[in-house]
Amino acid sequence: MKNVSPSYRGPGRHSARTVRWLLYALLLCLAIPASVQGQSPGKDPTAGMDSTQVAPVIIDGKTLFKLRGISAYPATKRAALTRARIIELAMDETFDPADLVMKDVEEWIVIYSGDQRIVGVSEYDAQLENISHVVLANVFLENISNAINSYRVDRSTEKIMHGTLVAIAATLIFIALLWGSQRLYRWLVDWAERDVRKSVRELASKAHYLLHAGRMWSVFAGLLRFLRVATYLVLIYFYLNTVLGLYPWTRPAAKMLFRFVVNPLESLWLGFLGALPDLIFLVILWLVVSYLLKFIRSFFEAISQGRIPLEGFEAEWAMPTYKIIRVLIVAFSLVIAYPYIPGSDSLAFKGVSVFLGVLLSLGSSSFIANLIAGLTMTYRGAFRVGDWVRIGETVGTVEVVKLMVTQVRTSKNESIHIPNQNILNTDVVNFSQMAKKEGLILHSTVSIGFDVPWRQVEAMLIQAAERTEGLKSEPPPYVLQTALGDFAASYQINAFCAEVNRMPLLYSHLHANIQDVFNEHGVQIMSPAYVADPETAKVVPREQWYAEPAGKPE
Repeated sequence: MKNVSPSYRGPGRHSARTVRWLLYALLLCLAIPASVQGQSPGKDPTAGMDSTQVAPVIIDGKTLFKLRGISAYPATKRAALTRARIIELAMDETFDPADLVMKDVEEWIVIYSGDQRIVGVSEYDAQLENISHVVLANVFLENISNAINSYRVDRSTEKIMHGTLVAIAATLIFIALLWGSQRLYRWLVDWAERDVRKSVRELASKAHYLLHAGRMWSVFAGLLRFLRVATYLVLIYFYLNTVLGLYPWTRPAAKMLFRFVVNPLESLWLGFLGALPDLIFLVILWLVVSYLLKFIRSFFEAISQGRIPLEGFEAEWAMPTYKIIRVLIVAFSLVIAYPYIPGSDSLAFKGVSVFLGVLLSLGSSSFIANLIAGLTMTYRGAFRVGDWVRIGETVGTVEVVKLMVTQVRTSKNESIHIPNQNILNTDVVNFSQMAKKEGLILHSTVSIGFDVPWRQVEAMLIQAAERTEGLKSEPPPYVLQTALGDFAASYQINAFCAEVNRMPLLYSHLHANIQDVFNEHGVQIMSPAYVADPETAKVVPREQWYAEPAGKPE
Protein backbone atom coordinates (compact mmCIF):
# COMPACT_ATOMS: atom_id res chain seq x y z
CA MET A 1 0.00 0.00 0.00
CA LYS A 2 1.31 3.44 -0.90
CA ASN A 3 2.18 5.75 1.98
CA VAL A 4 0.03 8.84 2.15
CA SER A 5 1.27 12.16 3.47
CA PRO A 6 -0.46 13.44 6.60
CA SER A 7 -1.27 16.61 4.67
CA TYR A 8 -3.14 14.67 1.97
CA ARG A 9 -6.60 13.64 3.17
CA GLY A 10 -7.63 11.39 0.34
CA PRO A 11 -9.71 11.99 -2.80
CA GLY A 12 -13.08 11.36 -1.17
CA ARG A 13 -12.67 13.99 1.47
CA HIS A 14 -11.12 16.37 -1.03
CA SER A 15 -14.10 15.92 -3.42
CA ALA A 16 -16.53 16.56 -0.58
CA ARG A 17 -14.75 19.78 0.25
CA THR A 18 -14.84 20.83 -3.42
CA VAL A 19 -18.58 20.17 -3.59
CA ARG A 20 -19.08 22.19 -0.42
CA TRP A 21 -17.19 25.12 -1.94
CA LEU A 22 -19.30 24.89 -5.09
CA LEU A 23 -22.47 25.02 -3.01
CA TYR A 24 -21.17 28.11 -1.22
CA ALA A 25 -20.40 29.71 -4.56
CA LEU A 26 -23.87 28.95 -5.94
CA LEU A 27 -25.51 30.30 -2.79
CA LEU A 28 -23.47 33.45 -3.20
CA CYS A 29 -24.60 33.69 -6.82
CA LEU A 30 -28.22 33.45 -5.70
CA ALA A 31 -28.00 35.62 -2.60
CA ILE A 32 -26.21 38.64 -4.02
CA PRO A 33 -28.41 39.05 -7.13
CA ALA A 34 -31.52 38.57 -5.04
CA SER A 35 -30.48 41.31 -2.67
CA VAL A 36 -29.69 43.60 -5.56
CA GLN A 37 -32.82 42.75 -7.53
CA GLY A 38 -34.95 43.15 -4.44
CA GLN A 39 -34.19 46.85 -4.30
CA SER A 40 -37.15 48.94 -5.29
CA PRO A 41 -36.67 51.46 -8.10
CA GLY A 42 -36.84 54.24 -5.57
CA LYS A 43 -34.03 52.86 -3.38
CA ASP A 44 -30.62 54.29 -4.08
CA PRO A 45 -27.49 52.15 -3.73
CA THR A 46 -25.60 55.15 -2.38
CA ALA A 47 -27.86 55.57 0.63
CA GLY A 48 -24.86 55.45 2.92
CA MET A 49 -23.48 58.74 1.59
CA ASP A 50 -24.04 62.14 3.14
CA SER A 51 -27.49 63.14 1.94
CA THR A 52 -26.57 66.82 1.72
CA GLN A 53 -23.62 66.29 -0.65
CA VAL A 54 -23.54 64.07 -3.74
CA ALA A 55 -25.34 60.89 -4.76
CA PRO A 56 -24.91 58.91 -8.00
CA VAL A 57 -27.73 57.71 -10.26
CA ILE A 58 -26.97 54.02 -10.88
CA ILE A 59 -28.85 51.67 -13.20
CA ASP A 60 -27.70 48.07 -13.72
CA GLY A 61 -24.40 48.86 -12.07
CA LYS A 62 -23.62 51.81 -14.36
CA THR A 63 -23.31 55.33 -12.99
CA LEU A 64 -25.12 57.74 -15.30
CA PHE A 65 -24.29 60.97 -13.46
CA LYS A 66 -24.11 62.48 -9.99
CA LEU A 67 -26.56 64.90 -8.40
CA ARG A 68 -26.09 67.34 -5.58
CA GLY A 69 -28.56 68.03 -2.81
CA ILE A 70 -29.37 70.29 0.08
CA SER A 71 -30.63 69.58 3.57
CA ALA A 72 -34.25 70.19 2.50
CA TYR A 73 -33.88 67.99 -0.59
CA PRO A 74 -31.07 65.43 0.05
CA ALA A 75 -28.98 64.17 -2.84
CA THR A 76 -29.92 60.54 -2.16
CA LYS A 77 -33.64 61.30 -2.44
CA ARG A 78 -33.11 63.30 -5.61
CA ALA A 79 -31.00 60.53 -7.20
CA ALA A 80 -33.52 57.84 -6.19
CA LEU A 81 -36.45 59.70 -7.77
CA THR A 82 -34.46 60.30 -10.97
CA ARG A 83 -33.48 56.63 -11.15
CA ALA A 84 -37.11 55.53 -10.67
CA ARG A 85 -38.31 57.83 -13.45
CA ILE A 86 -35.68 56.58 -15.91
CA ILE A 87 -36.48 52.91 -15.14
CA GLU A 88 -40.20 53.65 -15.56
CA LEU A 89 -39.54 55.10 -19.02
CA ALA A 90 -37.32 52.15 -19.95
CA MET A 91 -40.01 49.66 -18.97
CA ASP A 92 -42.53 51.50 -21.19
CA GLU A 93 -42.03 49.86 -24.59
CA THR A 94 -44.04 52.61 -26.34
CA PHE A 95 -41.66 55.34 -25.24
CA ASP A 96 -38.97 56.51 -27.68
CA PRO A 97 -35.81 58.00 -26.08
CA ALA A 98 -35.73 60.51 -28.96
CA ASP A 99 -38.79 62.17 -27.40
CA LEU A 100 -36.72 63.44 -24.48
CA VAL A 101 -36.49 67.25 -24.56
CA MET A 102 -34.77 69.98 -22.55
CA LYS A 103 -36.57 73.13 -21.39
CA ASP A 104 -35.38 76.27 -19.61
CA VAL A 105 -37.24 76.76 -16.34
CA GLU A 106 -35.97 79.89 -14.62
CA GLU A 107 -32.36 79.01 -13.63
CA TRP A 108 -32.78 75.30 -14.40
CA ILE A 109 -32.56 73.20 -17.54
CA VAL A 110 -35.12 70.44 -17.09
CA ILE A 111 -35.25 67.19 -19.10
CA TYR A 112 -38.84 66.19 -19.87
CA SER A 113 -40.60 63.17 -21.31
CA GLY A 114 -43.75 64.79 -22.57
CA ASP A 115 -45.14 66.51 -19.48
CA GLN A 116 -43.21 64.29 -17.03
CA ARG A 117 -40.16 65.88 -15.41
CA ILE A 118 -37.13 63.54 -15.36
CA VAL A 119 -34.33 65.63 -13.88
CA GLY A 120 -33.35 69.26 -13.60
CA VAL A 121 -29.81 70.63 -13.98
CA SER A 122 -28.60 73.81 -12.28
CA GLU A 123 -25.34 75.67 -11.99
CA TYR A 124 -25.03 74.08 -8.56
CA ASP A 125 -24.86 70.64 -10.25
CA ALA A 126 -22.47 71.90 -12.92
CA GLN A 127 -19.93 72.94 -10.30
CA LEU A 128 -19.07 69.25 -9.86
CA GLU A 129 -17.69 69.03 -13.40
CA ASN A 130 -16.54 72.65 -13.78
CA ILE A 131 -18.69 73.13 -16.89
CA SER A 132 -21.85 75.11 -17.66
CA HIS A 133 -25.18 73.63 -16.73
CA VAL A 134 -26.23 73.70 -20.42
CA VAL A 135 -23.42 71.36 -21.44
CA LEU A 136 -24.09 69.18 -18.40
CA ALA A 137 -27.79 68.93 -19.30
CA ASN A 138 -26.87 67.65 -22.77
CA VAL A 139 -24.62 65.04 -21.21
CA PHE A 140 -27.44 63.99 -18.88
CA LEU A 141 -29.82 63.71 -21.80
CA GLU A 142 -27.46 61.50 -23.79
CA ASN A 143 -26.72 59.26 -20.79
CA ILE A 144 -30.44 58.85 -20.04
CA SER A 145 -31.16 57.85 -23.67
CA ASN A 146 -28.30 55.34 -23.67
CA ALA A 147 -29.41 53.93 -20.30
CA ILE A 148 -32.97 53.39 -21.55
CA ASN A 149 -31.71 51.61 -24.69
CA SER A 150 -29.26 49.47 -22.68
CA TYR A 151 -31.94 48.62 -20.13
CA ARG A 152 -34.21 47.27 -22.88
CA VAL A 153 -31.46 45.45 -24.78
CA ASP A 154 -30.11 43.76 -21.64
CA ARG A 155 -33.56 42.43 -20.81
CA SER A 156 -34.41 41.24 -24.30
CA THR A 157 -34.99 37.54 -24.89
CA GLU A 158 -32.02 37.21 -27.25
CA LYS A 159 -29.62 38.87 -24.79
CA ILE A 160 -30.79 36.74 -21.88
CA MET A 161 -30.57 33.52 -23.94
CA HIS A 162 -27.08 34.47 -25.08
CA GLY A 163 -26.06 35.20 -21.49
CA THR A 164 -27.52 31.89 -20.36
CA LEU A 165 -25.51 29.98 -22.96
CA VAL A 166 -22.36 31.82 -21.93
CA ALA A 167 -23.12 31.08 -18.27
CA ILE A 168 -23.56 27.37 -19.03
CA ALA A 169 -20.27 27.35 -20.96
CA ALA A 170 -18.52 29.21 -18.15
CA THR A 171 -19.93 26.72 -15.63
CA LEU A 172 -18.65 23.76 -17.66
CA ILE A 173 -15.23 25.39 -18.00
CA PHE A 174 -15.23 26.14 -14.26
CA ILE A 175 -16.04 22.51 -13.40
CA ALA A 176 -13.38 21.30 -15.82
CA LEU A 177 -10.78 23.61 -14.28
CA LEU A 178 -11.73 22.42 -10.78
CA TRP A 179 -11.40 18.82 -11.89
CA GLY A 180 -8.05 19.57 -13.54
CA SER A 181 -6.83 21.41 -10.43
CA GLN A 182 -7.82 18.45 -8.28
CA ARG A 183 -5.95 16.03 -10.55
CA LEU A 184 -2.92 18.36 -10.60
CA TYR A 185 -2.92 18.57 -6.81
CA ARG A 186 -3.05 14.77 -6.51
CA TRP A 187 -0.11 14.51 -8.91
CA LEU A 188 1.83 17.07 -6.87
CA VAL A 189 1.14 15.13 -3.66
CA ASP A 190 2.30 11.86 -5.25
CA TRP A 191 5.41 13.56 -6.62
CA ALA A 192 6.13 15.12 -3.23
CA GLU A 193 5.72 11.76 -1.49
CA ARG A 194 7.94 10.07 -4.06
CA ASP A 195 10.76 12.56 -4.55
CA VAL A 196 10.58 15.61 -2.30
CA ARG A 197 10.10 13.79 1.00
CA LYS A 198 13.03 11.53 0.22
CA SER A 199 15.18 14.54 -0.63
CA VAL A 200 14.16 16.24 2.61
CA ARG A 201 15.22 13.23 4.66
CA GLU A 202 18.56 13.04 2.83
CA LEU A 203 19.14 16.74 3.41
CA ALA A 204 18.36 16.41 7.10
CA SER A 205 20.72 13.42 7.36
CA LYS A 206 23.55 15.31 5.64
CA ALA A 207 22.98 18.26 7.97
CA HIS A 208 23.35 15.86 10.94
CA TYR A 209 19.67 16.49 11.72
CA LEU A 210 20.22 20.17 12.44
CA LEU A 211 17.30 20.60 10.05
CA HIS A 212 14.25 18.68 11.24
CA ALA A 213 12.90 16.58 8.37
CA GLY A 214 9.36 16.53 9.74
CA ARG A 215 9.21 20.31 10.02
CA MET A 216 10.65 20.82 6.55
CA TRP A 217 8.06 18.44 5.13
CA SER A 218 5.29 20.25 7.04
CA VAL A 219 6.37 23.53 5.45
CA PHE A 220 6.33 22.01 1.97
CA ALA A 221 2.96 20.32 2.57
CA GLY A 222 1.55 23.62 3.84
CA LEU A 223 2.77 25.32 0.66
CA LEU A 224 0.91 22.73 -1.43
CA ARG A 225 -2.28 23.32 0.56
CA PHE A 226 -1.92 27.06 0.14
CA LEU A 227 -1.50 26.71 -3.64
CA ARG A 228 -4.59 24.51 -3.81
CA VAL A 229 -6.76 26.92 -1.81
CA ALA A 230 -5.44 29.92 -3.76
CA THR A 231 -6.20 28.19 -7.08
CA TYR A 232 -9.77 27.39 -6.01
CA LEU A 233 -10.38 30.94 -4.79
CA VAL A 234 -9.10 32.44 -8.06
CA LEU A 235 -11.29 30.10 -10.13
CA ILE A 236 -14.37 30.85 -8.01
CA TYR A 237 -13.73 34.59 -8.23
CA PHE A 238 -13.43 34.67 -12.02
CA TYR A 239 -16.40 32.34 -12.42
CA LEU A 240 -18.66 34.47 -10.25
CA ASN A 241 -17.47 37.69 -11.84
CA THR A 242 -18.15 36.31 -15.33
CA VAL A 243 -21.56 34.79 -14.65
CA LEU A 244 -22.88 37.67 -12.56
CA GLY A 245 -21.83 40.16 -15.21
CA LEU A 246 -24.00 38.48 -17.88
CA TYR A 247 -27.37 39.60 -16.48
CA PRO A 248 -28.52 43.15 -15.74
CA TRP A 249 -29.98 42.13 -12.38
CA THR A 250 -26.69 40.67 -11.15
CA ARG A 251 -24.32 43.05 -12.91
CA PRO A 252 -24.09 45.39 -9.87
CA ALA A 253 -23.02 42.40 -7.77
CA ALA A 254 -20.34 41.53 -10.35
CA LYS A 255 -19.00 45.05 -10.27
CA MET A 256 -19.11 45.03 -6.49
CA LEU A 257 -17.18 41.74 -6.43
CA PHE A 258 -14.68 43.21 -8.87
CA ARG A 259 -14.16 46.28 -6.71
CA PHE A 260 -13.66 44.09 -3.64
CA VAL A 261 -10.44 42.85 -5.24
CA VAL A 262 -9.38 45.88 -7.26
CA ASN A 263 -9.93 48.51 -4.58
CA PRO A 264 -7.45 47.02 -2.06
CA LEU A 265 -4.85 46.52 -4.79
CA GLU A 266 -5.42 50.04 -6.04
CA SER A 267 -5.15 51.42 -2.52
CA LEU A 268 -1.92 49.53 -1.95
CA TRP A 269 -0.43 50.80 -5.19
CA LEU A 270 -1.49 54.40 -4.62
CA GLY A 271 -0.29 54.19 -1.02
CA PHE A 272 3.06 52.86 -2.21
CA LEU A 273 3.42 55.66 -4.74
CA GLY A 274 2.44 58.23 -2.13
CA ALA A 275 4.91 56.83 0.40
CA LEU A 276 7.73 56.37 -2.14
CA PRO A 277 9.52 59.69 -1.32
CA ASP A 278 9.39 58.87 2.39
CA LEU A 279 10.64 55.34 1.74
CA ILE A 280 13.56 56.73 -0.28
CA PHE A 281 14.41 59.06 2.60
CA LEU A 282 14.27 56.13 5.07
CA VAL A 283 16.58 54.04 2.86
CA ILE A 284 19.08 56.91 2.61
CA LEU A 285 18.90 57.46 6.38
CA TRP A 286 19.48 53.74 6.98
CA LEU A 287 22.53 53.74 4.70
CA VAL A 288 24.03 56.82 6.37
CA VAL A 289 23.46 55.44 9.88
CA SER A 290 24.84 52.00 8.91
CA TYR A 291 28.10 53.40 7.53
CA LEU A 292 28.43 55.81 10.46
CA LEU A 293 28.07 52.93 12.95
CA LYS A 294 30.64 50.88 11.02
CA PHE A 295 33.14 53.76 11.16
CA ILE A 296 32.56 54.31 14.90
CA ARG A 297 32.89 50.57 15.58
CA SER A 298 36.21 50.44 13.70
CA PHE A 299 37.47 53.41 15.74
CA PHE A 300 36.60 51.86 19.11
CA GLU A 301 37.91 48.44 18.05
CA ALA A 302 41.24 50.11 17.31
CA ILE A 303 41.17 51.62 20.81
CA SER A 304 40.35 48.27 22.43
CA GLN A 305 43.22 46.61 20.53
CA GLY A 306 45.68 49.35 21.51
CA ARG A 307 46.25 50.72 18.01
CA ILE A 308 44.85 54.13 19.01
CA PRO A 309 45.94 55.03 22.57
CA LEU A 310 43.88 57.62 24.44
CA GLU A 311 45.23 59.12 27.65
CA GLY A 312 42.97 58.42 30.63
CA PHE A 313 40.73 56.10 28.61
CA GLU A 314 41.03 52.38 29.39
CA ALA A 315 41.02 49.96 26.47
CA GLU A 316 38.34 47.91 28.24
CA TRP A 317 35.98 50.87 28.05
CA ALA A 318 36.07 51.01 24.25
CA MET A 319 33.40 48.48 23.27
CA PRO A 320 30.93 49.38 26.07
CA THR A 321 31.29 53.03 25.06
CA TYR A 322 30.63 52.04 21.44
CA LYS A 323 27.45 50.26 22.51
CA ILE A 324 26.22 53.37 24.35
CA ILE A 325 26.96 55.60 21.36
CA ARG A 326 25.28 53.09 19.05
CA VAL A 327 22.09 53.15 21.14
CA LEU A 328 22.09 56.95 21.13
CA ILE A 329 22.61 57.14 17.35
CA VAL A 330 19.88 54.57 16.67
CA ALA A 331 17.47 56.37 19.01
CA PHE A 332 18.21 59.73 17.35
CA SER A 333 17.73 58.13 13.92
CA LEU A 334 14.35 56.72 14.97
CA VAL A 335 13.27 60.19 16.10
CA ILE A 336 14.24 61.56 12.68
CA ALA A 337 12.64 58.66 10.79
CA TYR A 338 9.37 58.55 12.75
CA PRO A 339 7.48 61.23 10.72
CA TYR A 340 8.51 59.50 7.47
CA ILE A 341 7.26 56.02 8.45
CA PRO A 342 4.12 55.22 6.38
CA GLY A 343 1.07 55.38 8.62
CA SER A 344 2.86 57.06 11.53
CA ASP A 345 0.22 59.80 11.62
CA SER A 346 -2.67 57.32 11.84
CA LEU A 347 -4.57 56.82 15.09
CA ALA A 348 -3.88 53.06 15.02
CA PHE A 349 -0.12 53.61 14.80
CA LYS A 350 -0.24 56.16 17.61
CA GLY A 351 -2.37 53.83 19.72
CA VAL A 352 0.10 50.96 19.29
CA SER A 353 2.97 53.32 20.14
CA VAL A 354 1.25 54.44 23.34
CA PHE A 355 0.44 50.83 24.26
CA LEU A 356 4.08 49.75 23.80
CA GLY A 357 5.24 52.76 25.78
CA VAL A 358 2.96 51.84 28.68
CA LEU A 359 4.18 48.24 28.63
CA LEU A 360 7.81 49.35 28.68
CA SER A 361 7.21 51.83 31.47
CA LEU A 362 5.41 49.25 33.63
CA GLY A 363 7.64 46.26 33.02
CA SER A 364 11.11 47.67 32.44
CA SER A 365 11.97 49.28 35.79
CA SER A 366 14.28 46.42 36.83
CA PHE A 367 15.51 46.09 33.25
CA ILE A 368 16.56 49.74 33.12
CA ALA A 369 18.10 49.53 36.60
CA ASN A 370 20.23 46.52 35.65
CA LEU A 371 21.14 48.14 32.34
CA ILE A 372 22.35 51.34 34.01
CA ALA A 373 24.16 49.28 36.64
CA GLY A 374 25.95 47.33 33.92
CA LEU A 375 27.08 50.52 32.22
CA THR A 376 28.19 51.98 35.53
CA MET A 377 30.21 48.88 36.39
CA THR A 378 32.04 49.13 33.08
CA TYR A 379 33.57 52.45 34.05
CA ARG A 380 33.78 51.56 37.74
CA GLY A 381 36.54 49.05 36.98
CA ALA A 382 35.75 46.79 39.93
CA PHE A 383 36.65 43.63 38.01
CA ARG A 384 37.27 42.23 34.57
CA VAL A 385 36.59 38.94 32.84
CA GLY A 386 38.91 36.29 34.32
CA ASP A 387 39.28 37.92 37.74
CA TRP A 388 38.79 35.92 40.93
CA VAL A 389 36.29 37.88 42.99
CA ARG A 390 33.92 37.70 45.92
CA ILE A 391 30.51 39.33 45.31
CA GLY A 392 28.34 39.06 48.39
CA GLU A 393 28.58 35.40 49.35
CA THR A 394 29.67 34.25 45.88
CA VAL A 395 33.36 33.54 45.23
CA GLY A 396 34.63 32.56 41.81
CA THR A 397 35.98 33.56 38.43
CA VAL A 398 34.21 36.23 36.38
CA GLU A 399 33.37 34.58 33.05
CA VAL A 400 30.93 36.96 31.31
CA VAL A 401 30.05 40.59 32.00
CA LYS A 402 26.86 41.70 30.23
CA LEU A 403 24.76 44.82 30.46
CA MET A 404 22.15 43.00 32.54
CA VAL A 405 23.96 40.28 34.51
CA THR A 406 27.44 39.08 35.43
CA GLN A 407 28.23 35.37 35.24
CA VAL A 408 30.57 33.93 37.91
CA ARG A 409 31.96 30.41 37.99
CA THR A 410 32.76 29.10 41.48
CA SER A 411 35.43 26.61 42.55
CA LYS A 412 32.64 24.00 42.72
CA ASN A 413 32.06 24.47 38.96
CA GLU A 414 28.78 26.32 39.58
CA SER A 415 27.65 29.02 37.15
CA ILE A 416 25.95 31.86 39.01
CA HIS A 417 24.25 34.81 37.28
CA ILE A 418 24.19 37.93 39.44
CA PRO A 419 22.05 40.95 38.41
CA ASN A 420 24.23 44.02 37.93
CA GLN A 421 21.91 46.05 40.16
CA ASN A 422 22.80 43.73 43.08
CA ILE A 423 26.52 44.04 42.34
CA LEU A 424 26.28 47.84 42.32
CA ASN A 425 24.75 47.80 45.81
CA THR A 426 27.17 45.36 47.46
CA ASP A 427 30.89 45.12 48.24
CA VAL A 428 33.09 43.49 45.63
CA VAL A 429 36.43 41.92 46.61
CA ASN A 430 38.82 41.48 43.69
CA PHE A 431 41.54 38.94 44.50
CA SER A 432 43.18 39.17 41.09
CA GLN A 433 43.82 42.90 40.82
CA MET A 434 46.89 43.01 43.09
CA ALA A 435 47.87 39.42 42.44
CA LYS A 436 48.94 40.41 38.90
CA LYS A 437 51.41 42.95 40.33
CA GLU A 438 52.70 41.98 43.81
CA GLY A 439 50.75 38.84 44.56
CA LEU A 440 47.78 38.05 46.79
CA ILE A 441 48.56 37.32 50.45
CA LEU A 442 47.11 34.07 51.77
CA HIS A 443 46.90 33.94 55.55
CA SER A 444 45.89 31.45 58.22
CA THR A 445 45.89 31.67 62.04
CA VAL A 446 46.81 29.07 64.69
CA SER A 447 46.73 29.30 68.51
CA ILE A 448 49.75 27.85 70.38
CA GLY A 449 50.32 27.67 74.12
CA PHE A 450 52.76 29.99 75.86
CA ASP A 451 55.00 27.06 76.79
CA VAL A 452 56.15 26.80 73.14
CA PRO A 453 58.80 29.36 72.11
CA TRP A 454 57.32 31.89 69.73
CA ARG A 455 60.42 31.82 67.55
CA GLN A 456 59.95 28.07 67.03
CA VAL A 457 56.30 28.58 66.09
CA GLU A 458 57.17 31.28 63.54
CA ALA A 459 59.90 29.10 62.03
CA MET A 460 57.54 26.15 61.71
CA LEU A 461 54.86 28.26 60.04
CA ILE A 462 57.36 29.69 57.55
CA GLN A 463 58.65 26.18 56.86
CA ALA A 464 55.06 25.01 56.16
CA ALA A 465 54.57 27.92 53.77
CA GLU A 466 57.82 27.11 51.95
CA ARG A 467 56.70 23.52 51.46
CA THR A 468 53.44 24.61 49.80
CA GLU A 469 53.78 24.60 46.02
CA GLY A 470 52.15 27.60 44.35
CA LEU A 471 53.20 30.11 47.02
CA LYS A 472 55.89 32.62 46.04
CA SER A 473 59.31 32.61 47.63
CA GLU A 474 59.73 36.32 46.84
CA PRO A 475 58.53 38.25 48.70
CA PRO A 476 59.18 35.67 51.44
CA PRO A 477 56.41 34.51 53.78
CA TYR A 478 56.18 36.14 57.20
CA VAL A 479 54.38 35.61 60.53
CA LEU A 480 52.37 38.06 62.60
CA GLN A 481 51.39 37.52 66.25
CA THR A 482 47.83 38.80 66.14
CA ALA A 483 46.75 38.25 69.75
CA LEU A 484 47.92 37.19 73.21
CA GLY A 485 45.05 35.32 74.79
CA ASP A 486 44.55 34.03 78.31
CA PHE A 487 46.10 30.62 77.60
CA ALA A 488 47.62 30.88 74.08
CA ALA A 489 49.11 33.21 71.50
CA SER A 490 47.65 33.60 67.99
CA TYR A 491 50.09 33.35 65.09
CA GLN A 492 49.17 34.31 61.50
CA ILE A 493 51.20 32.98 58.58
CA ASN A 494 51.20 35.25 55.49
CA ALA A 495 52.44 34.05 52.09
CA PHE A 496 52.20 35.51 48.58
CA CYS A 497 50.61 33.75 45.62
CA ALA A 498 49.99 34.73 41.99
CA GLU A 499 47.50 32.03 40.96
CA VAL A 500 44.43 33.32 42.74
CA ASN A 501 42.11 30.90 40.96
CA ARG A 502 43.91 28.13 42.93
CA MET A 503 43.34 29.89 46.25
CA PRO A 504 41.07 27.21 47.81
CA LEU A 505 43.53 24.46 46.84
CA LEU A 506 46.53 26.44 48.12
CA TYR A 507 44.81 27.01 51.45
CA SER A 508 44.20 23.26 51.73
CA HIS A 509 47.87 22.44 51.00
CA LEU A 510 49.07 25.13 53.42
CA HIS A 511 46.92 23.77 56.26
CA ALA A 512 48.11 20.22 55.56
CA ASN A 513 51.77 21.31 55.66
CA ILE A 514 51.20 23.24 58.90
CA GLN A 515 49.88 20.06 60.56
CA ASP A 516 52.81 18.02 59.25
CA VAL A 517 55.47 20.46 60.48
CA PHE A 518 53.91 20.83 63.92
CA ASN A 519 53.55 17.06 64.26
CA GLU A 520 57.19 16.61 63.25
CA HIS A 521 58.29 18.86 66.11
CA GLY A 522 55.78 17.55 68.63
CA VAL A 523 53.91 20.85 69.01
CA GLN A 524 50.18 20.61 69.40
CA ILE A 525 47.86 23.15 67.79
CA MET A 526 45.32 24.44 70.32
CA SER A 527 43.06 26.21 67.82
CA PRO A 528 40.45 27.52 68.04
CA ALA A 529 40.69 27.94 71.84
CA TYR A 530 43.28 26.95 74.44
CA VAL A 531 41.65 25.65 77.64
CA ALA A 532 44.21 23.48 79.46
CA ASP A 533 47.23 21.27 78.87
CA PRO A 534 46.15 17.64 78.19
CA GLU A 535 47.92 14.77 79.91
CA THR A 536 49.47 13.73 76.62
CA ALA A 537 50.33 16.04 73.77
CA LYS A 538 47.79 16.04 70.95
CA VAL A 539 50.22 15.32 68.12
CA VAL A 540 50.38 12.63 65.41
CA PRO A 541 53.63 10.58 65.33
CA ARG A 542 55.39 10.40 61.99
CA GLU A 543 54.84 6.63 61.72
CA GLN A 544 51.03 7.24 61.72
CA TRP A 545 50.98 9.94 59.07
CA TYR A 546 50.05 7.48 56.29
CA ALA A 547 47.73 5.17 58.17
CA GLU A 548 45.22 3.28 56.04
CA PRO A 549 43.55 4.10 53.77
CA ALA A 550 46.15 6.83 53.13
CA GLY A 551 49.01 5.60 50.99
CA LYS A 552 52.61 6.68 51.53
CA PRO A 553 53.98 8.49 48.46
CA GLU A 554 57.04 7.08 46.75
